[in-house]
Amino acid sequence: MKLALYLPNFREKVTVGELEDLTALAEDLDFDSVWTLDRIVVPESSDRQELQYAFGMIEGFPKGLPVSSRGQWFQGMPLIPWLAAKTSKVRIGMSVIDTPYRAPGVLAAELGTIDHLSGGRLNVALGAGWMPEEFAASSASHIFPKRNKHVRETIEVIQGIWNNEVFEYHGEFADFEPCGFGAKPLQQPHPPIFFSGLKDPKRAANRVATYGLAGWIGIQDSPEDIRRWRGEIQRELDELDTARSIDDLEISSMIWFVITDQDMDQTPMGKGTNLLAGSATQITDMLKRYREAGLTMPMLWPPFADVPVAKTLDDLKRLKEEIMPKVEAM
Repeated sequence: MKLALYLPNFREKVTVGELEDLTALAEDLDFDSVWTLDRIVVPESSDRQELQYAFGMIEGFPKGLPVSSRGQWFQGMPLIPWLAAKTSKVRIGMSVIDTPYRAPGVLAAELGTIDHLSGGRLNVALGAGWMPEEFAASSASHIFPKRNKHVRETIEVIQGIWNNEVFEYHGEFADFEPCGFGAKPLQQPHPPIFFSGLKDPKRAANRVATYGLAGWIGIQDSPEDIRRWRGEIQRELDELDTARSIDDLEISSMIWFVITDQDMDQTPMGKGTNLLAGSATQITDMLKRYREAGLTMPMLWPPFADVPVAKTLDDLKRLKEEIMPKVEAM
């Protein structure tokens, strides 16, 4: 089981120094990867719990974000080349890049350059976004009803630009004649592409088979969720004319992580369950269950509030040095 760190660049207040300390520790502890979070805006309506949809479109969650509109968070995209310069071993990426906020050709070219800056350590995770208010602030309201199609076209443009000296594309969201876009990524045939969401296993399997995707990223998925999802997508892959298997995919999930002094209530509460928030014993047991279910890379997500970075640094050390040896010994 690999370990990934989800940097807390989206919280009420965080400093560059704190992000640097977390990143340096992840590299020292031989984590597989470090990821940033994509958040363009927090609408003021969120402070009043009046967003159009619940957080992440997750059933049972409030219609507000866990960070206020006046919070001092950092944008995730500029942090990726910063991570490239600050590290030498861990892979880097943003979970996930909401494609409707970016022009597909520009995104492809910029990611190609970042792959060079990182020495070929870039992961690319793509998703559709979920918050109409953020689409409006990004001048992309017209894309919201067709946001999944935008992701699909972005994948096609990215792969076309990366795999061809010159490339042309004629779609709804990208339409251009043959062009060169500069340096191709170092990784061959290209950086691994992860996808997010798409709880429809048929659509997910089609994308895996059509575009050769490398991984899937969920949010607060339980071991039961992971086992069911793996089974559903494998059944759909079996129906397709493809050699792809669910075992080819990196299966990851963004999961809130903190080690507590006492046991936490582990009662299932959907996406709000304390999955990796609990005592060292509880987290050990849960990671064993995840490993058995087929989660290959938990993405450890420090809480949005009430847990200082110094505490997270200690928790990451305990996880690597005390907990993971017990998990791997199963």
